[in-house]
Amino acid sequence: MRPSPQPSAPASIANPVKLAGATALGIGGMMGAGLYSLLGMASQHAGNQIAIAFLLGAAAAAFSIYSYARLGAAFPGSGGAANFTVAGFGPGWLSGSLNVFQYLAYLVAAALYAAAFAEYANALSGQSMPVWATRLCAVTVVIAFSLVSLLGAKTVGRAASLAMGFTILALIIFALAGIPDVQPSHLTLPTDNWQGIVIAAGVLYVNYQGFGVVTNASGAMQNPSRELPRAMFLALGVVTFLYLIVSLITVGIWPTSTIEQDSGHVLASIAQGVWGTPGLILISASAMLATVAAVNATIFAASNILSDTARQGTLPRLLTHSEKGVSNALMLSAALVSIMVVALPLAVVGQMASMAFLLVYALITIGHWRITHKTGARRSILGAAIGINFVLFVTLFHSALYDSPTSAYALVVLLIVAGLIAKCFSRNAARFSASP
Repeated sequence: MRPSPQPSAPASIANPVKLAGATALGIGGMMGAGLYSLLGMASQHAGNQIAIAFLLGAAAAAFSIYSYARLGAAFPGSGGAANFTVAGFGPGWLSGSLNVFQYLAYLVAAALYAAAFAEYANALSGQSMPVWATRLCAVTVVIAFSLVSLLGAKTVGRAASLAMGFTILALIIFALAGIPDVQPSHLTLPTDNWQGIVIAAGVLYVNYQGFGVVTNASGAMQNPSRELPRAMFLALGVVTFLYLIVSLITVGIWPTSTIEQDSGHVLASIAQGVWGTPGLILISASAMLATVAAVNATIFAASNILSDTARQGTLPRLLTHSEKGVSNALMLSAALVSIMVVALPLAVVGQMASMAFLLVYALITIGHWRITHKTGARRSILGAAIGINFVLFVTLFHSALYDSPTSAYALVVLLIVAGLIAKCFSRNAARFSASP
């Protein structure tokens, strides 16, 4: 058995992040936005077995969490996954390509959340907005909430905590109030649809991708080797429990055909159908709060990855600079997400986001395999993480080729673009660097 790594965090920290705070950070990163937007898409594959698909997704995420927790404990700091790739593969084209690709994956996830906001705003309005108006609504959200960081980290953090608290409360109310309306005949055990359940687990995987944000706080923990894994697994347990309850209530109340029909805003439709206008307002408001918080957090995380990658020399130094308090990385990220929102529909970005993160976590864990002598991780668990992520990725990618080829082709394009960008700028870093 390999020895556990000794944390490199300082022995004494003035205001350390405690277990409760780190757990809340993980819950905030994982909770809400994807749940509101992807239930309908998952139902198309898993039918009324969405809860089992959530369980499979949580199991897959648990192995990746083990890998990230070990990496975060061995390499504490604010860089998170951008540093893990360099630690695993060394500086160069491969780690640079992977950092650029995971940056693009975060942008796709932000586009998903912005599109989901527009869907629930549409549902709340009571009338069907034209496509151009829906896209404009999503772009407005991206731009507005990308600039929220100007209010300061403390203000933004408190606002995000309040939004997440309201979201969790709304989902609990939804679940408790929905129990009397559940039809037991809608809840059946799987028979021969395991392939569809696995595909749905891949679709829903993006609901768990936010666990990585906890590693960004590892440098502020008193004992990251102990507190980081506890916080990440506690957060996973809380959100998985809520996902299971909400998904069971959803399929228990409405047949899968109706869930698929109202795919983009299914929870609001169910709440309206059962409890009328108050239910519509409660769920739509919580969905919009959850999605705008996710847009802000995801673009902020993506900007950090972009800045860290630029500092490593893979991208221009210009991306590490700020103009009037707004970082160039943040402005570029908001612009790229806006383009994705306009160019790609909700169904496409939903599958792209899950496929991208499955691939990212598998590749980062491969890099982790190479440095287990530094992290003390068990290779058997890392091997399971790599295998499960790749199986889900291949299954979802194969399904996307037939059901949504645009998402599969777009993902391949992102991979190629990431490799070309890393090759171009890592080879010409000095030429494209801006003077400090």
